[in-house]
Formats: sequence, C-alpha cells, structure tokens
Amino acid sequence: MEIRHKILLVDDDPDLLEVYRETIEMLPSGPEIQTASSGARALAMLESEAYRLLITDLKMPKMDGLQLLSIVRRKFPELRTVVLTSVSDEQFRSRVYALGVDLYWHKPGTESEMKQFLECLESLLGRELEPGFRGVQSKSLVDLVQLECISQSSSVLRITNGPFTGCIWVNSGELTDAETEGARGEDAFQKILRWKAGNFEFLPAEPNRPRTIFKSYNALLLETAQALDESSQSDAASNGAHGANGAASTNGSNGSMALPETEGVEFVLKSTAEKRLDSRGLENPERLAAWSRETLERFRELGETLHVGDVEQVTGIGMQRNVALAHKNSTDVCVGWQHTLNAGEIRDRMKKVLTLWVS
Repeated sequence: MEIRHKILLVDDDPDLLEVYRETIEMLPSGPEIQTASSGARALAMLESEAYRLLITDLKMPKMDGLQLLSIVRRKFPELRTVVLTSVSDEQFRSRVYALGVDLYWHKPGTESEMKQFLECLESLLGRELEPGFRGVQSKSLVDLVQLECISQSSSVLRITNGPFTGCIWVNSGELTDAETEGARGEDAFQKILRWKAGNFEFLPAEPNRPRTIFKSYNALLLETAQALDESSQSDAASNGAHGANGAASTNGSNGSMALPETEGVEFVLKSTAEKRLDSRGLENPERLAAWSRETLERFRELGETLHVGDVEQVTGIGMQRNVALAHKNSTDVCVGWQHTLNAGEIRDRMKKVLTLWVS
C-alpha cells in the first residue's frame, strides 16, 4: 500500500494558508495537507497525529515560528521542518538552520521559484533518514558550532550520540566550555567533535558558567580537525601497511600535509594548478578554493590593467577573521588568520606559511 505523507502547514494568514495548501497538494506524491493558524494549534495537532513534514511561517502572534520550531525539535525530533517566510536576513537564516530546520525558503514570488520550492518539498518527503545531526543533513557539528559563533549567539548546544551526551557552551559567539563523559574543556570539545551522528538541541544560555576554553573557536576547530586527520591517517596506515603478499603497500600520498606551526593561523587551503586541494580547518574546502582562484585571477587582471606587475598577496581584514591570498609556484594559498593581527603581521607570517607549504 502506498504511503500518503501528511504535511502540516502553519501561517496566521488564512488566505496564504489556502493558496499554499492548494499548491502543495499538487505534488506528485499526493500528500495530505492540514493547516493551523497558530503555533499553539500546530502543537496540538502534532500531539494527536503523525506528520512527515511541518512547514511554518516565522512571524506569527503569541507563539512565533522560532518558538514553535524550538519546541518541535525537542518533542518531535524525527519530524522534518521547513520555514517559509518573507524574512531574508542572512544571519537570521543561519539562526534558523542552527535550530535544526531542513529548509529555509523565502516565500516564492514567481512561478519558477514556486516550482523549485515544490521540488525541494518532494525531495524532503521522499528522503529517508540520513546519517548526520538531525535537521542539518550533510552538515557536521563543526557547521553547527560555526553557525552559533558567527551569529554571535549565546546558547548551550546539547548533543546526544546513543548513550553519550555532551554539551558545548557559547557566549556572545565565543566557545567557553564543553563537557561530556567525565571530560571538560578542550578535551571534552574534541571528544564531542568526533561523533559522526546524533541529535542536538539548543538550550538557554548560561552566561555565568565558568570558562574553561580560551582559544578562538576557529583555532580550536582547526586543532580538532587536524587531530582527526592524523588519527584517520594512522588508522589507514595501520590497515594498509602490508599488501596481500606481505610487502609494504605504496598507494601514494593523499596530499595531506602538517599544518604550518605559525601563531594566529585558523585555517589553511592550498590549491594546485591541477585543482588538487589540501586543507586544514575547513569542512568544505572546494567552495573556498573556487573563490580563491576567482579572486586571485581578478587581481591579476587588475595588475595587468594598471601595469603594476604580478600580484604577490591579497589581504582582507574582517571582524571575525582576516584572510590572506597568495600565489606561488602554480599554487594558490588561502589562509585564515585571527582578527587581532594587522596587515603587516599577516604579511610577515604568510612568508613562513608559503615556505612550509609551497616548495
């Protein structure tokens, strides 16, 4: 028997509810659409029936969409959630995704946008549960921590992984403490970051929690990523040290290199002319590599136009971190630096990075 999924659509505007109900009913899977005009009504309906998907607006009286989603994530962790809103602020979008929402969508204004939205809904309805942290498929705890810190939030991130539970404290965008299974501080943080799947929820901030972590979140994430890489390489070397005939296996290098021991480095990315990547401290280096190539190419073109010679280094100063780009021996290098460094300090330290990483 074919399963007909149930969708709960929540919005305080009755006209929009009807429009979207009629539109979503046209999905190929033929879902059953039910509506609620308030967050309280939605919670009551979720308690009485099983739903596959919740679609909610954010701006609603009494209980807004964020409050509804926070409760839903705790009480119905397997329910897929979608935000359909007219709010387009990027920091707000990050905050919503940090709550565990599967999809954040600006209310469609054209037929093309509506078609794309419906295709995304159909995909969510048909997608089985995937590995990862509930609500943020294909993302890791690194992403969740970065979202909280970048948005300058204050909260407690509680993660469960089978019988294990861990908490990470964030105050005003700074990592301040972590705790799990008898460990606390940086050790606990690294243990939690090793978990590959589980559930998470955001709890109210605890500003008076004693601080045990004093490094920047990027520096700590970088160290954790490096430790995980080294552990993975050690395991691979142990498992593949001998071939079938007992001879040493020579599968070739994966291009992984030690992180330059230079103070202030938060991440490093190296991209060769053949587009081979090597990085530390980055969850998804491909996107940054493409940006680095494009940015360096534009500055090279600018240098040619102004007849000032080849670009040596591009340095950007930001509130969260500083970034430096350089090109040497057919290799592009992008380095993230702590925001406390000035341009002169970055220029000097980049020389060491380039010497260590680019032969």
